[in-house]
Amino acid sequence: MPSSQPSGTASVTSTPDRRYVVKKADPGCSRLSSPVPVHEQLAFLNEASRRIGTTLDIAETARELVDLAVPRFADWAAVTIRDRVLIDGELPYPPADGSAVVRRLAGAVAGPRSDDYVVAWPLDEVTTYPAWSPFARCMTSGKPIMFTEVDADLAEELSRARGRDDVRRLLQGVSLLMVPLQARGRVLGIVSFHRFPGSTPFDEEDVTLGEELAARAALCIDNARLYSRERGTALALQSSLLPADLHDPLGLQIASRYLPASDLTGVGGDWYDVIPLPGHRVALVVGDVMGHGIRAAATMGQLRTAVRTLASLDLTPAEVLFRLSRMSQDLDATQIATCIYATYDPVTRACTIARAGHVPPILLLPDGGTEVVDLPPGLPLGIGGEPFEMREIVLPHDSVLALYTDGLVESRDRDIDTGIDKLRRLLSVRLRDLEDICDATIGAQRPGDERDDIALMLARVRELTPDEMAAWTLPAEPSAVREVRHGVRATLDRWGLAGLADTSELIVSELVTNAVNHARGPIEVRLLRGRSLVCEVGDASFAIPTLRDPDTGADAGRGLRLVDRLAYRWGHRPTPGGKVVWAEQRIL
Repeated sequence: MPSSQPSGTASVTSTPDRRYVVKKADPGCSRLSSPVPVHEQLAFLNEASRRIGTTLDIAETARELVDLAVPRFADWAAVTIRDRVLIDGELPYPPADGSAVVRRLAGAVAGPRSDDYVVAWPLDEVTTYPAWSPFARCMTSGKPIMFTEVDADLAEELSRARGRDDVRRLLQGVSLLMVPLQARGRVLGIVSFHRFPGSTPFDEEDVTLGEELAARAALCIDNARLYSRERGTALALQSSLLPADLHDPLGLQIASRYLPASDLTGVGGDWYDVIPLPGHRVALVVGDVMGHGIRAAATMGQLRTAVRTLASLDLTPAEVLFRLSRMSQDLDATQIATCIYATYDPVTRACTIARAGHVPPILLLPDGGTEVVDLPPGLPLGIGGEPFEMREIVLPHDSVLALYTDGLVESRDRDIDTGIDKLRRLLSVRLRDLEDICDATIGAQRPGDERDDIALMLARVRELTPDEMAAWTLPAEPSAVREVRHGVRATLDRWGLAGLADTSELIVSELVTNAVNHARGPIEVRLLRGRSLVCEVGDASFAIPTLRDPDTGADAGRGLRLVDRLAYRWGHRPTPGGKVVWAEQRIL
């Protein structure tokens, strides 16, 4: 074993990269004696079990290994890992030519050569070891390689393998031990131990001790690799399933945040969404799948897709949650999820909300006050078959509706009610910008050590301007058609959309003509301008318009076929007093 080095002031310094540790002699850290007694070996390995693998981070685990080995076992040590392990967490099969592409991840050095070693062996440098090199042979065979003393010829060979001439003089005369980092039958990389001239060279007993040390470290590194790969996969999966960009719908301003769990539980199943509905209405959704990891993220993706599919049917929030609950019973009975679903109409500012076991929404009023929206909680998705209740409220202009998951208000030392009260106080702070409100809320409610992920979505309400909406109330008489045609053309000219005037006139005249011929009572016509142009015609009839092929020479059915040809899309929805038929055109 290495002979004792001269004692000096205990000191540990680091280069700017904390993974490369430079040490001076420390009287409190004695070298292992030679030969090493069994009790001293066991104590050293027991210390390795305690100090290596304290985190699920590959670089940190590598640093812990070299920091333990130097100077008690070697004067210089370095951990080199296969590059693909670090890039994507995969264990590549050796190339056909036997070479090895590696990256030096951590190093520690003690003694007078410390500065030279830091310069000659930089970290994060990708190196390809040729098949004939001892480094590649060590990884290919999975067996340690020891050189009692590196002579001039071997130093030349090693420097060529390293691809750097400046390491030749550093290697000459040292005792070198290379041990593979092997876990679960695969070699992740190697750890190199050096003893400078003047220290006791390595022997077979040191090889055995080095293998034990490397085996324990390799298992920790492989655990970190597996964790990083699973977490990365789950994050990528969830990121791909969450909306990439939330466009502000008509009459609303949206801001959102998602934070994965900050500890080992990783990513979870929280999600949020903004779903366009006919007539520039919108559905606001926040959900939470209990649990963490890829399984929770996958279930979240299935539920989010199902919600979007149900939303396309233009159902009420209660009906959407009821059908979603039925569908979730067929996904995974062990995965419990909650959800809140709200629809918003920018014309009336009516918001209809239902929730399935989810935390209640909070409404931030224009005067700075807050209130928890009184809403029946319902059962989580997939539990029971009872219908859900919903509530309709009219949101004041400049109010903010906050939808969130329980990770924002519940923790190990705080119950939900306390968390909701704190959230209300945070929201009442007068910040105009929604992004600032999100940041302040997340920062105050999430100190950094929580076990659940968070989804937060804020929606600020604003009234529509005359440049965004025009409306007419007409009698159910033929003269209404001419009146609305003139009104539509004048409105579009004022909005700078004269290019859509001819098409819009034809669409609105056909829809109003149908209402005059088949409905009763006053006819409501609206033009809504957002990311597209929507024309709505409402009447007091519950009869559903049907698109059909007219017989040759028949006039019936030609109006809707013309609308179908001219509009980007069209449809209808029921209202408490009848129905609304709508047609949408793209604004280029």
